[in-house]
Amino acid sequence: MNKYLRQLFTAVVALFVILGLSSTIIMEVRANALNNDPRNARSLYHQLGAYRGAILASDGTVMAKSEPVNDAFKYLRTYSNGPLYAPVTGFFSINQTADRGLEASRSMLLNGEADSLIWQRAKAMLTGTTNQGASIETSIDPKLQQVAYDQLGTRDGAAVAIEVNTGRILAMVSTPSYDPNKLATHDTKAASQAYNELSAGQNSPLINRATSQLYPPGSTFKTIVASAALETGDYQTDTKIPAGASYTLPGTATQLPNAEAQADGVNGQISLQEAVAWSSNTAFAQLGVKLGASKVSDMATKLGFGSTITIDGTESTGTPMTATASTFPSDPTDDKLALASIGQGDTTATPLQMAMVAQAIANNGKLMQPTLVDRVRAADLTVLSQTKPQTMANAFSEDSADKLTTMMESVVTEANPQLAIDGIKVAAKTGTAQIGTDNSAIDGWVIGFAPADDPQIAVAVLVHNTDVYGSLAAGPIMRAMMQEALQQ
Repeated sequence: MNKYLRQLFTAVVALFVILGLSSTIIMEVRANALNNDPRNARSLYHQLGAYRGAILASDGTVMAKSEPVNDAFKYLRTYSNGPLYAPVTGFFSINQTADRGLEASRSMLLNGEADSLIWQRAKAMLTGTTNQGASIETSIDPKLQQVAYDQLGTRDGAAVAIEVNTGRILAMVSTPSYDPNKLATHDTKAASQAYNELSAGQNSPLINRATSQLYPPGSTFKTIVASAALETGDYQTDTKIPAGASYTLPGTATQLPNAEAQADGVNGQISLQEAVAWSSNTAFAQLGVKLGASKVSDMATKLGFGSTITIDGTESTGTPMTATASTFPSDPTDDKLALASIGQGDTTATPLQMAMVAQAIANNGKLMQPTLVDRVRAADLTVLSQTKPQTMANAFSEDSADKLTTMMESVVTEANPQLAIDGIKVAAKTGTAQIGTDNSAIDGWVIGFAPADDPQIAVAVLVHNTDVYGSLAAGPIMRAMMQEALQQ
């Protein structure tokens, strides 16, 4: 009899162990996955019935908040000036999991389920009050965001502004945009229809063009080649390099011309500074080949190319907000290296990435981690976390940064005086990337920072599929953004 009792006892203990393990797996290991499963109706009612915290701009402007409504879900997510802030906020929908923007990257904090809010949850349970999510205070400057959005207008493009010394993202605009309110409605049929319409096609407005779309950066990439050259110690701003009116790509019969006669140089030679100022294709194609793929690629990597860039959030707070990895070709042949060195061919970048390049030059070669959130506050206004500036890389020396700044100033003073701002020194690099069948269209770029002698703001602007040079398509947008930021 004792033998059977022992066997029964052992079996019961084993069952309790199995039950404990399965409960642990469900509650801890698979909790997020189960909660986010769209088939989980209970989770849906739980999330929509919770008071979700607000998302705020740097001056306290409310970008997203939850408002009480008289239906089964209790609260409706609303977005003030939705299309303006959509690339930042993302959306919270009744039938689509939050998968972008701060609604996704800070979801656990916004809905009050993050570990850091355990005491707030306990207090709400003990007092019988509604558990409230944390509020997210961002670095976005509403006036600067509005200027960038208005300037881009109906064009397909993006604009990013970064605070030079900290990496704080001051503006992030993507056009065409969308209204998150259409996805937040509790009318499931209307929400589904809106999502299907917005997500259709390659040009979906749901795509954040500032972070999730890759474009050939054109001549803005020449800043990276120039920095690689300066770091060798063999080049100065006045060093003469081969140029000419045309350059035959190595091993081919393809001729690479310049857009401006001044970019040809004199007797086939041009100074590095003039090559930047006049955006000499023939000079930079040959310089890239002379430096070699390894040196150019190494510099691009130091500046963020080749890696997905996390902008906000962790797995513990939601779905991190990231920027697609920009690319530089691996072990290219010399003809492809020549094209890659002028930002064409297999070189691609996000607007955020090129804003980071401008930021690093402005910051003495120090590349900062880009951030969107300044701080997180619980419902009782206590600060749960505060973002501190972090250095991603020391990409190049302060001396190289100073020389790059001088060369980028000459882009404005010599070749593009329309980008100048009275009383403020501006450093910039324009870009005109050829795209489409038979290079029939243009991606117009500009990157820059100001004031050049005391940098505060770094900017990148892209206008996709345009028909004019980057200096004309993107340049005025950058100038307007700088003026707005520096007059505050």
